This record gives sequence, C-alpha cells and structure tokens, in this order.
Amino acid sequence: MLEKVEMRNFQTLNRAYNAVFRPGRLSVGLVVPLDPHGHDPVPDLTRHIERAQLADSLGFSALWLRDVPFNVPSFGDAGQVFDPFVYLGALSMATRNIALGVASMVLPLRHPAHVAKAAASADALSGGRLLLGIASGDRPDEYPALNMSFPDRGARFRDSVDYIRAMAESYPRIETAQGILTGGIDMLPKPTAGGLPLLITGGSQQSAEWVARNGDGWMTYPRDAAAQGLVVADYRRRIAEAGLPDKPVMQSLYVDLVEQPDAPPRPIHLGFQSGTVFLKRYLAELRDLGINHVALNLRFSGADIDDTMHRLAEALLPEFPNAEEQS
Repeated sequence: MLEKVEMRNFQTLNRAYNAVFRPGRLSVGLVVPLDPHGHDPVPDLTRHIERAQLADSLGFSALWLRDVPFNVPSFGDAGQVFDPFVYLGALSMATRNIALGVASMVLPLRHPAHVAKAAASADALSGGRLLLGIASGDRPDEYPALNMSFPDRGARFRDSVDYIRAMAESYPRIETAQGILTGGIDMLPKPTAGGLPLLITGGSQQSAEWVARNGDGWMTYPRDAAAQGLVVADYRRRIAEAGLPDKPVMQSLYVDLVEQPDAPPRPIHLGFQSGTVFLKRYLAELRDLGINHVALNLRFSGADIDDTMHRLAEALLPEFPNAEEQS
C-alpha cells in the first residue's frame, strides 16, 4: 500500500512556479525542440519559434529546454542545439504566458555567477516565467573538454546552489570554493520573486535529505506507478520531517500520439505510443500519485507535430490546466 503524505500548500515564488505547480493538481508542458527527429540526435529547428508560439497560444503550461554543451555521439541527443540561456532570451520575446523551464542546467560545468546572472536576466525579461532545473551532469565526455573533474561534481553542485541563492540578496556575503563575496559588490538584475525557483534533477550526487531540503521542487524520471508513488511519498515525507513547506514534483514522458483516440499503449523509450484516452487516464494516475507537472517529449512522434499539439491540447488541457487558466 502506498504511503500517504498530508497535502500542504507550496510556497509562493515567481509567476511560472505559481502557475505550473499546485498541490493535488497536474499541469502539462512540452519539451523543445518540437520536432519529430526520432533516432537522429540533431533536430530540425526550421519552425522552432513558430511551434513554441503555438504551444503558448494553445495553453500548455511550460516549455522545457536542456543544457547540452556538446553533441556526444554515444549519448545520442543534441538537445535543442542552441545555448539554453540564449534560447531563453529568444523565447522570452517570442511568447507571452507559457513558463520557460530548463531541464536541466549542468551546474558543475558553469561558474555559478554566470548561471545566476543569466537566469535572473531570463526571469526578468520574461516577466517571471523562468523555472530553473539544475543537475550535476551525466556525460563524462564533457568534463575534460572544460578541464573539469567528473567524480567531484557533486561537491561543486552543492557549492553552486549556495552561490546562486546568495546572488539574489543585495550586496551578498558568501565564501565558497568558486568565489568569495564580501558585500562590496552586487549582481543585477535580481529575480522577480526575490529568488530563482531551483528544481533539482534526480539525486544530483546528493543525499535524499539534501535534495528535499535545498530545492524548490524535484524533477524525477518515469517509473511504474507503484515505484513512482513510493519515491514521491518519500520525498514529501523528508520535506515534512524538515519542517518545510511542501514542494512540487515533476517528470518527463516520451509520447507518440496516434490518431485513434482509444488506441492501447505500446512501450517506447521512456514512455509509450497510445491514443488520447489512455494518455489522459495515465496522467490522471500520475496526479493521484503526487506528480504536479509532466513534460511531454514528442521526439518519437509519428504524426504531424502541429496536429499532435492541437489534439493534445484539446484532449488534455481542460482537465490539466495551469493556475492562470483557472483564474
């Protein structure tokens, strides 16, 4: 029997966090690039802005991009190709309401001052629509290219979180392994809500207690229902034991939507092919397990992407809206 954790409110952060994450509810986002490039690691970016704007107009709650510094052939995925912070700036100007998320920024490969500056800039330019996923990284090939050590990335990850949190303060004072600030200089702009929403990905080389205490939410991976319910309950139990406000949980899901609404599921990489009926039922089950947001990845879609986005919006968003659509 799955462990039950008492439902409590999430803290109030920026516009994106408040709209995308609500206790007991689930919202739906999309992973960019919105291109069915299948097993080709490099997507076609011809219509990437147009499709981001379509996602915004259809009412999806978030767009998610990733930090992929190098195209590593063994990894098989070049992400959205563009640098995430440059891309966030472009999307900030091209969209109006949709949250803009990074899933996730590889902190040990970047100096935290640069991450804090760029992320606060994207948050300000978008009107508080940034959600910053953070991770320790899982591709060893990238670390030597930047003269970084892979085994100790967990320590640099923790250090970077402390540094980024401090940058939201005025004239911060902090001593870290990556820099010392004595209160004589400041960093601008500041995040719109007084701090950046930091969503920790997986374990990020940290203990489960550290993840529960130090993030503003948790990004996890698809699992079978029983396993997912257990890990979500364990995460929330650790938060409650620390005496902290509850925090949201999100996951990704690869989906290949077929035309027949009642088509049964067929497994694909980290997800399934199905019709809208099963997908809707599956998302409702995730919501009941405590998942607050699902980022759908259409990379392996066999149908026209624009048509698929319209069908997903029509079938899913009435039941899984974000907070701004409800108000």
